[in-house]
Amino acid sequence: MKKNKTQIIEYINSLQNYQGYVQFSHRPIDKNKDIFYDGKAVSIEDEEGFIYEAHFCNDKESIAIKQVNESFLVSKTNISDIDENDTQEYISDIENLPKIKMAQIWEEEVDELCAGMKVKKLKKVVFTGFEKGDLK
Repeated sequence: MKKNKTQIIEYINSLQNYQGYVQFSHRPIDKNKDIFYDGKAVSIEDEEGFIYEAHFCNDKESIAIKQVNESFLVSKTNISDIDENDTQEYISDIENLPKIKMAQIWEEEVDELCAGMKVKKLKKVVFTGFEKGDLK
């Protein structure tokens, strides 16, 4: 679904029981304003720049928001049945932030190069939260 700047800010602020982060175009991520973790309510303000990207998740879905030309594209992915083996943790360059968890989404497809057998192919990588623990 596509949204304009006002609609995307309203959408992000309507998210309840999600964790995630927002990256604005005109400044680095501010741990106190842009990261929502461990029960912190999602709340952002309209700023001079625009939302370059944002990622949120709960136990059931991952939401990716990307700026595309004059609109913002919202993509939702079901993460309720992701295999733990498909999830990896990454260290953030933001001081005292727990590791970020990302999951690989694989889908079976017939592959002509494998004698027409079904093989799993990587379709996308999605945000699945932060490592358990508190922000320091």
